[in-house]
Amino acid sequence: MTSAPHIPGIRSAAIDLRAAQRRTLGVLALAQISSGVGVAVSVALSSLFVAKLSGSTAISGLAGTATVLGAALLALPTARTTGRSGRRAGLTLAYGSAVAGCLIAVVAVVLSSWPLLLAALVLVGGASAGNLSARYSATDLAPEGHAARHLSLVVWSATFGTVAGPNLAEPAADLAEALAFPRAAGPFALAGITFAVATLIINLGLRPDPLLLARSAHRFSAPPDAEPTLEGSISPTAPQSGALPETAPPGQAATRSAPVGRTVPQVRGVSESAARGKADVQAKTSLVDTLRDAWGTIRVIPAARRALVAIAVSHTAMVSIMSMTPVHLDHGHAGISVIGIVISLHIAGMYVLSPVVGWLADRLGRSPVLIAGMVLLLISAALAGTAGYGVPQISAGLFVLGLGWSFGLVAGSALLTESVPLDRRPAVQGLSDLTMNICGATGALLAGAVVSSTSFATLNTAVAVMVALTALTLIYGRRTPQTPPSAI
Repeated sequence: MTSAPHIPGIRSAAIDLRAAQRRTLGVLALAQISSGVGVAVSVALSSLFVAKLSGSTAISGLAGTATVLGAALLALPTARTTGRSGRRAGLTLAYGSAVAGCLIAVVAVVLSSWPLLLAALVLVGGASAGNLSARYSATDLAPEGHAARHLSLVVWSATFGTVAGPNLAEPAADLAEALAFPRAAGPFALAGITFAVATLIINLGLRPDPLLLARSAHRFSAPPDAEPTLEGSISPTAPQSGALPETAPPGQAATRSAPVGRTVPQVRGVSESAARGKADVQAKTSLVDTLRDAWGTIRVIPAARRALVAIAVSHTAMVSIMSMTPVHLDHGHAGISVIGIVISLHIAGMYVLSPVVGWLADRLGRSPVLIAGMVLLLISAALAGTAGYGVPQISAGLFVLGLGWSFGLVAGSALLTESVPLDRRPAVQGLSDLTMNICGATGALLAGAVVSSTSFATLNTAVAVMVALTALTLIYGRRTPQTPPSAI
């Protein structure tokens, strides 16, 4: 009978990796719920508040762009901090930026300054960067065959905050008014509190740090004849027997950490500070270097490139269609309550079935689930694009759109993580989040231009073409051998 895997020496105690992973998932889920409330409150109402302060509907559209831009801009700093000091530090930076943004937003509302509010919303976007980074944190200690499932549980937990958040906006506004503050200050104050709570949960609960612990487990479970490659990732010196398959068996990482169910060899003196110190030595001095290293890693690993493209395309398709659906329904004289129901069904498709998607990705493999996600996105474009103003068909299309996004995000994130060496993962994951946010913002801007100049149906057709080309790339890419990390 094998004992639970552990790393002695961290905080003078043996660490059970399975227990550490259970704790990590619980902490990340709680943080996601708390931050999800803040994101739902601040993002949902920011356009309305900017419109009231500026008196311009056109300027109000910049609110959404500001938060997406903030998420993109903070993706790499979060990844760089994570690579240097662990997940706890990276998430603290992201959520801490959102707290600062909410405080500035309250000041902007009091001063009736919409430019200051837009600047604050860029920092608020840090919460979205934190939520995206949190899903990767769930994979650091995941046992073989469970990475996608564990990642999907963190994605799924955001459902609770997303649903609860909008319902708390009105009471927060009432409380602000009772305290002689502008009503708009209340929701931002509430969002700031939820982001602060998420920061506190991460700092108190995410101990030991999963990334630093995974590095320690990987380092001391490596073969004696291993040598460092790619900034400390371990590779045997023995010749490789050939290229890895296009997609590793579900859960099999390109660099292997300690397998669950076995005991990691005892190594005295292992500590978080030691792991962090090694990472500090390896860390680059600028964000440009982090970006260059991340791209250099993805460039030579075909599976990582396919994962990056699949995530970006899934997000672009989702944002493009979803952002213009309320406008299209409004043109069809649908009421606000009807539009709200349609968007709620879309959000349900994005999150509610995430654990099922994770299970499928672990059982069937990453690439089949990614291809299935592209098929779902094609179906959603067909449903929404041919519905006219029919609410039932558009609702079905938006639900399938959310589900296709979930397939792409969960399976793509798992494939990306497994395809790259352990010590390069934070940088590559940050580049992925940067890319998906930039593509999402660009998609939203182009979607507005397409709908205003042509039609909602044309937009869905354009999205379908993009998704179809990506699906063909994924199908063809499965035949391409993957470059072993040791060969990089």
